[in-house]
Amino acid sequence: QVQLVESGGGLVQAGGPLRLSCAASENIFRGHGIGWYRQAPRELRELVASISTSGTTNYKYSVKGRFTISRDNAKNTVYLRMNSLKPEDTAVYYCNTYVEVHGGPLYDTWGQGTQVTVSS
Repeated sequence: QVQLVESGGGLVQAGGPLRLSCAASENIFRGHGIGWYRQAPRELRELVASISTSGTTNYKYSVKGRFTISRDNAKNTVYLRMNSLKPEDTAVYYCNTYVEVHGGPLYDTWGQGTQVTVSS
């Protein structure tokens, strides 16, 4: 069973920052890459950023240079630091495993996510 809990969303003005947190169970954190995904209204869920167990990161083109994904091995937590937020970043953000050969999560099971709303 995948156990990941997202937090840190909120309402922010355009240009502002937010930091999201993803707390994972140890077996998930240690053995898998983790991705941050988002789903905007009437849109499909998309991968925003991923980080492998070794720390290799990848980003969706539109967030490169603004978002930073990192992992704290001592806390079994993955963060998404978001700077220079834009209204088009508004979405529900989810964390889940990321398996490169799948291009997505190990299991299609999702938590509640955390809402990020960017006002213009």
